[in-house]
Amino acid sequence: MKVKDNVHNDVSESPDQMLISYMLLRRLVGTIGVMLPLLLLIGCCVYCGDCIQPSISAYYNTLLRDIFVGALCSIAVFLFCYRGYDARDNFVSNWAGFSALGVAFFGTDMEGEALSLSGILHYSCATSFFIALTYFCLFLFTKTNASKEITTMKLIRNNVYRVCGYAMISFLVLIIIYKVWLGKQFPVLSTYNLVFWLETFTLWAFGVSWMIKGEMVLVDK
Repeated sequence: MKVKDNVHNDVSESPDQMLISYMLLRRLVGTIGVMLPLLLLIGCCVYCGDCIQPSISAYYNTLLRDIFVGALCSIAVFLFCYRGYDARDNFVSNWAGFSALGVAFFGTDMEGEALSLSGILHYSCATSFFIALTYFCLFLFTKTNASKEITTMKLIRNNVYRVCGYAMISFLVLIIIYKVWLGKQFPVLSTYNLVFWLETFTLWAFGVSWMIKGEMVLVDK
């Protein structure tokens, strides 16, 4: 069934999108992004005894590894299935999907260990993944169908997409600053698990943008 977008002025879906409900796919991607930090946090409280890890990636080295890997693989599969409005959309979607797989299968190092090749690939893929998702927010989700009048809700959605995109950039920059300089200058900050929270906020911004694109909220009336 073709997904129709005739109630608002986002760019209309193409005919080859008949096999999957792309609205549902977007909602699933967004929901996983929002729920993943919460599932890891609660699950580790129950099974590991130490709820908050230094980062989201650190849950790879806990009993919650399967949830971490499974969630990222699910996001990757959804992104591979996703077909946007043109070749650029599809390229970014595949780029994000491969990056998500890299985050899942290149495990991060244990806290305090020297950075390994796997760890380097893990953080490289994580950075690539968030850059791709930021691109979705700032340049793809904000597209407008030129043949339709821009509605008030479309303007609101575009503003939310931009806020989510710039928030992801800001959180990613803060993580890099903390890793490269701030954490070394102020070791006491490690007790607050800042990277975990910054990554959580990044995933929430990503999830919210996809849930809105999936018409869970802020829908044209």
